[in-house]
Amino acid sequence: MNVFILSTGRCGSATFIKACKYINNYSSEHESRVSLFGEERLAYEECHIESDNRLSWFLGRLDREFGDNAFYVHLTRDREATARSYAKRLDPKLLMNSYMHGIYMGIDDEQSPYDLALDMYDTINENIKVFLENKSNKMNMTLENIQEEYPVFWQRIGAQGSLDSALKEWNIQHNATKIDDYRPPHFMLRVINKLVRTVIKFPRFLRDV
Repeated sequence: MNVFILSTGRCGSATFIKACKYINNYSSEHESRVSLFGEERLAYEECHIESDNRLSWFLGRLDREFGDNAFYVHLTRDREATARSYAKRLDPKLLMNSYMHGIYMGIDDEQSPYDLALDMYDTINENIKVFLENKSNKMNMTLENIQEEYPVFWQRIGAQGSLDSALKEWNIQHNATKIDDYRPPHFMLRVINKLVRTVIKFPRFLRDV
């Protein structure tokens, strides 16, 4: 059986796999196939635990490949805490920037990153909830209650190994966002983003003339 940890990210999704490394009868990785394309993207080996927040954009294909034959965890964290963490992560290579300028298009650069992060939180979690509606093997877990819920997860997937060592991993912060990571978008970056959007829209303007 495969196990998938579905989440927004910034909610203990990396630590989850650190804890799962103490499971002997499953392999486990964090975002192990994010650089692979096509069928390879979801070609996970049997008895594997995968935590990858980008799977929330592949839910249709995940359903086609694994359907009700996998165990799914919906991992969440307090909404405001998650948004505060994401609002500090605006690097162009990261998910938050893609959501601001790819999923949404034409949003003013002065739009609050925190409000957009709240919007992304709601969008991803609602997608996951709908995906899980018809799944038999699933579990909701929260970062705030992980010490009580992780042993239940361990038992439900039939994990073998050192549960005590796994629980200790939850006392260590992995992939944490530093307080000083946030930098407002540089003036020139805002100008470039606006120019790119103008160029994209320009052919449409010509058609409408």
